[in-house]
Amino acid sequence: MVGDVVVVRPGEKIPVDGEVVEGGSSVDESMVTGEPIPAVKRPGDTVIGVTVNQTGTFRLRATRVGRDTLLAQIVRLVRQVQGSKAPVQCLADVVAGVFVPAVVFVAIATFAVWFVLGPPPAFTSAMVSAVAVLIIACPCALGLATPLSVMVGTGKGAEQGILIGSAEALETAHHLDTVVLDKSGTSTRGQPALTDIVPVDGFDEDDLLRLAAAAERPSEHPLATAVVVGARSRELVLPEPSDLESVTGQGVRARVEGRAVLVGSPTLLGRAGVETGPSGEAAEGLSVDGTTPLLVAVDGRPAGVLGVADAVKPGPAGAVVMLGGLGLEVVMITGDHRRTAAAIARQVGAERVLAEVLPDRKAAAVRRLQAEGRQVAMVGDGTNDAPALAQADSGWRSAPAPTWSSSPPTSR
Repeated sequence: MVGDVVVVRPGEKIPVDGEVVEGGSSVDESMVTGEPIPAVKRPGDTVIGVTVNQTGTFRLRATRVGRDTLLAQIVRLVRQVQGSKAPVQCLADVVAGVFVPAVVFVAIATFAVWFVLGPPPAFTSAMVSAVAVLIIACPCALGLATPLSVMVGTGKGAEQGILIGSAEALETAHHLDTVVLDKSGTSTRGQPALTDIVPVDGFDEDDLLRLAAAAERPSEHPLATAVVVGARSRELVLPEPSDLESVTGQGVRARVEGRAVLVGSPTLLGRAGVETGPSGEAAEGLSVDGTTPLLVAVDGRPAGVLGVADAVKPGPAGAVVMLGGLGLEVVMITGDHRRTAAAIARQVGAERVLAEVLPDRKAAAVRRLQAEGRQVAMVGDGTNDAPALAQADSGWRSAPAPTWSSSPPTSR
C-alpha cells in the first residue's frame, strides 16, 4: 500500500516506486534508464520498481503501487502500440463497410431476377449467378491487402533486426526527416569499460592499474569490474588486498602489498588528506570528454587517474553519416548530463543533442520535435523504447536488448 515502509536488501529487486527513508545503496537502474553505472541512493532519493539494489540495505516508503508504477505505465503504452492501425487500413475498413453490404444486396437481387425470369432450372441458374456476383465483386482483397502488407513488411524488418513500433509508423516511414538516436545500448555499448590510464608522480601505467585493480577486485560495483577487466586484459597479476573498506558513493580503500591504496572520487582522497594536484586536473579533462574519472592515491600521495566510460559502438558513426547523406537530421537523446551527452554526440556525429531527458519525458521530447513539423523516427535498443514510440506515434526502433536510454552517470 502507498505509505508502507519496505526493507530492500542487497541483490533484491525494488518492488514498487518509492522514496528512500533510511540507509543507502547503489541501485542498478539500467533496466529503466539504460545507464550502466549504478545510481547512489540516499535518504530522500526516489527509487523505481523493478530496478535492482546492489550493495547496501535501505528502507523505502512506497509512493506509487500497482497500476500507478512506472513499469505498469510502460506495459499499458506497449499494449496501445500493439492495437494500433495504419490510416490506410482504417480507410479500407470504412470502404469495405459500405461496399460489402452493397455487393450482398446486388447478389440477392441477381438471385431474384434469375429465379423469376431465368431459364429452367431456375433455382440452379439463380444460385450460380448470385454466387458469381458475390465472389467476383466482394472486396476481399480490399480488407486483406493492408494487413497482409503490414505483416510482410514487419516480418522482413524483423529478419534485419528491426521492430516496427506501429502500423502507422510503417506507412509514414518514407516521410521521415528526423531520426532521434538513443545513447546507452544504441550509440554506446551499455556497460562501462576502462578507457584511460593517466599515471602521475613517477608511477607507470601497469603499476597504477595493478594496484587499483587489486583494491577494486572484491567489489561488485560496475566501475570496479571495468577496472579489474581492464587489468586482466593486460595480463597483470593482481595481489590479494587486505583491510578492504568500501565507502558508498565514494570508492574503496585497501592495503595492497603493504601499501595504502585509495581508489575513487576526489571527496574520498580529500577526506584522507591527499592533495589531488595533477590528478585532479587530469580528472577534469576526462570529465569534459564524458568519462568517469577514478582517482588513485598510494601511500598518501596521488598516483594517477583511471577513466571509465560507456564506450561508443563502432557502427553508429557510420550510420549517422549515411542518414545525413539521405537528408535526415540526427538528434541524440539521453538522460546524461549535457557534458557527457555532448562528448558522445561528437564521437557519433549527431548534429543536435537533447540531454538530461528522463525516460518518462522522452515521449514529450519527441512530440516537441513533431510540433516543429518534423516526421520523427525514434531509434532505441529494445522493447523499453516502446513507451516513447507509443506516446508519440513515431517510428522505428532496433532490436534486441531492452533498455530505456540513460540517467546521469554516478561517480563513486
